[in-house]
Amino acid sequence: MTDPAPDPAVHDTFVLEHRYAAPPARVFAAFADPALKRGWCAEGGAHDVEAYALDFQVGGLETARYRFKGGGPFAGVGLAADGVHLDIVPEARIVMASTMALGGHRISASLLTIELAADGEGGTRLVLTHQGAFFEGADGPEMRRDGWRHLLRRLDEAVAA
Repeated sequence: MTDPAPDPAVHDTFVLEHRYAAPPARVFAAFADPALKRGWCAEGGAHDVEAYALDFQVGGLETARYRFKGGGPFAGVGLAADGVHLDIVPEARIVMASTMALGGHRISASLLTIELAADGEGGTRLVLTHQGAFFEGADGPEMRRDGWRHLLRRLDEAVAA
């Protein structure tokens, strides 16, 4: 007996823009500094962070391991996010490729491009482009888009401090 064919991957690209009152150097540092990035990107109310590591250089890895807290449909389930930095231009661009697995099952692969530019008013214009392939059991494009919107708001709080 053969396994059934997997569902086709769902491909999606979205672009989000956000303005920060902080200069590009401060916004860039929030991506580059492991403690700062863990604070706004990894920590959260719905899950516990079991492990987080960031080697912010071209070829460097970013890994995160989470476990969902009780009360939801994924209570106790592990989530793994693994990425590699492909391109870094200080205070201007970050490109990384990543995968996400839920309960040991890979659910997505993504290419993420973050571009930063001074906005002429002492702040920063951030443009995030997410190109994803979503597999069986994935959160899907809309939830991923909402997740990044939430993270960009948290980044706003982090760079304002």
